[in-house]
Amino acid sequence: MLDIKKYSEWTSVFNPMSHFKGSWNKGSKILFPGTDKNGSMVGMVSRIRENIPNRFVSIEHLGIIEDCKEIYCGPKVDLWAGALENYSFSEDNGKTLVRVDQDVKKEYRPYFERTWPEALIKLKEICEK
Repeated sequence: MLDIKKYSEWTSVFNPMSHFKGSWNKGSKILFPGTDKNGSMVGMVSRIRENIPNRFVSIEHLGIIEDCKEIYCGPKVDLWAGALENYSFSEDNGKTLVRVDQDVKKEYRPYFERTWPEALIKLKEICEK
């Protein structure tokens, strides 16, 4: 799931050019860039709040990437700053269950209600190869 190639594959549902730059180590800064419809780099600036291998990953969003620049304040940032994206992993009868909890403002809820199921199906397919 966190492997650089596999990450880009399953998160392509959110942005076809989705990838990450940085480390998944606790406390590390990590960037989640992609491209917008005009080809400009956009995305999220975040940090890893917690990473307990094979059990739990927590990402805290700090800012956004817009036109290749990291932005930490302003109205667009206010929609995301401090939001958490948590992944919990558990085992059930030899299968890994992934639970995603994400802080999302209501204006983005329909988008994520549509894309998260698609992304998780893609992740499942990758893991079962």
